Amino acid sequence: MPPRPIITLTTDYGTNDHLVGTLKGVILRINPEVTIVDITHNVTPYDLLDGALTIGSAYSYFPARTIHVVVVDPGVGTERRPLLVSGETQYFVAPDNGVLSLVYEKEPSLLVRHANVEHYYLQPMSKTFHGRDVFAPIAGWLAKGAQSNSMGDEITDYKKFAMPKPKPAAGSTKGVVLRVDGFGNLITNFRAEDLPAAAIESGTVQFQVGTHTISRLVDTFANGAPGEVFAYIGSNGFVEFGTNRGNASRSLAIGRGSPVTLATA
Repeated sequence: MPPRPIITLTTDYGTNDHLVGTLKGVILRINPEVTIVDITHNVTPYDLLDGALTIGSAYSYFPARTIHVVVVDPGVGTERRPLLVSGETQYFVAPDNGVLSLVYEKEPSLLVRHANVEHYYLQPMSKTFHGRDVFAPIAGWLAKGAQSNSMGDEITDYKKFAMPKPKPAAGSTKGVVLRVDGFGNLITNFRAEDLPAAAIESGTVQFQVGTHTISRLVDTFANGAPGEVFAYIGSNGFVEFGTNRGNASRSLAIGRGSPVTLATA
């Protein structure tokens, strides 16, 4: 017996309303044999970068032929296109607004289709709930065996944005806090390779975030002293700031978008 197809959901819908349940109902009505996995429904509302980081962090851990539905869609009902993206081994269904930018950056080969064959849509189609009427049905039919090439023509002018990279300055490198996770850890856009080799060896860094200096690089949370805010390399390869059993964002009164400076001289 072949394995059950898997569809994941990543949205900014939250879970207080009927929206997520409705998406699942649409998918299951098309294909009751599918396994649905919630990656998260707490992407920051309308936040394409947060959505891109979320799906970019998670998708590669799923089995081949997984279908990822990513709905962060502030342009719903406008001329922005629905996409069906075939990656190296997995599929992505999302609006053409850049929310798949990290997937585009990571995947060695891609085929992007404008999924405009309305035969696969739910009718009548709402102007404000394309998650239900466009993206969920496309995923359901794909999981049921529909061929991706029947769902739309290949395009090459899909929207993507460059992930923000640290920039060299005089005696330093300037970066930013990309997001704050549920534990209050501050995830920056620095990666391990952006740190001086000596910092990795000695466990000593010189980061400035807001008015605070962070000078210790540890392997994991339990190696930090109580109340100390330290740097560490997170599971996605980004440099993060955290505190042992505490909330670094609250301790430092620092949030997303805050500038981060690494002294290199």
